Amino acid sequence: MTTAFTGDPASQPIRQRVFAFALMCVGFFMATLDIQIVASSLRDIGGGLSASQDELSWVQTAYLIAEIIVIPMSGWLSKVMSTRWLFVASAVGFTITSMLCGLAWDIDSMILFRGLQGALGAAMIPTVFTTAFVLFPGRQRLIASTTIGALASLAPAIGPVIGGW
Repeated sequence: MTTAFTGDPASQPIRQRVFAFALMCVGFFMATLDIQIVASSLRDIGGGLSASQDELSWVQTAYLIAEIIVIPMSGWLSKVMSTRWLFVASAVGFTITSMLCGLAWDIDSMILFRGLQGALGAAMIPTVFTTAFVLFPGRQRLIASTTIGALASLAPAIGPVIGGW
């Protein structure tokens, strides 16, 4: 038996809501984790790209500046594109730019790709909060918010381990 979509995401079956939220949490986790992974790998990145310390600082700075610019724009982008399509575009773009970072041929290309990665990953951060508040009522919303908080704490904690600290 299928039910017609009423336009209200909170009216969807709980399985669909939890599945969508879980996928968004993975994207949120990856965007948050990526900052710490790279921070602990900068020396290796510098060696691989023959970059100086000054140049290497831009690998992190480009990501963070782009992220700081895009996060406040996410609300407007959600209205223009819809939260779903903004998240999908961000996740796909983040994945592609992650691959491009791995294929960077010099420090300039790495800085460019990290900036793009920061901009694309940034939209995944606030959209997961928005989705939690739209999809879940009352107590479920509290559980969703706690899940997001736990992931926000876990990512920086395990990032250096994954990054090779």
